[in-house]
Amino acid sequence: MKIMGIDPGIASTGYGVIETAKHKRLVLIDRGMITTSSKMSQGERLKYIYGVITHKLEEHRPDALAIESLFHSRNLKALVDVSEAIGVVTLAASHFNIAVTKFTPLKVKSAIVGFGKADKEQVQEMIMRLLDLGAPPKPHHVSDALAVAICYSNLTC
Repeated sequence: MKIMGIDPGIASTGYGVIETAKHKRLVLIDRGMITTSSKMSQGERLKYIYGVITHKLEEHRPDALAIESLFHSRNLKALVDVSEAIGVVTLAASHFNIAVTKFTPLKVKSAIVGFGKADKEQVQEMIMRLLDLGAPPKPHHVSDALAVAICYSNLTC
């Protein structure tokens, strides 16, 4: 099964694609970050994110898409921006008839590290081990996207 994970954001959206192989072994297929400029309008930023996600969905044809959802936010603007990014990713997935599953950061950390309050470095270290990487994946948006994909694999496959 091929799974795409997304860590949504308006300035930076991380993505990661993994595949489950024999004996539940996980294989890294692709990872990266979509960045937008604050000089772009909100609509331009969302359109750009949509375009890149659509391209990646077409390129990899994942069986599932997992996205980190919002748990809470003290900053209302950030909450709205991330919600809009989640919306365009969900729209892109719907064009490919790919179901979207959302996980809270707490659920993702619990599924990866076994502790919902794990720090980012612990999550990166575990991702490095699970995907047999030479170094922890960086930046955090990319490692968070891979964590969401692995969470999906751990909880649904």
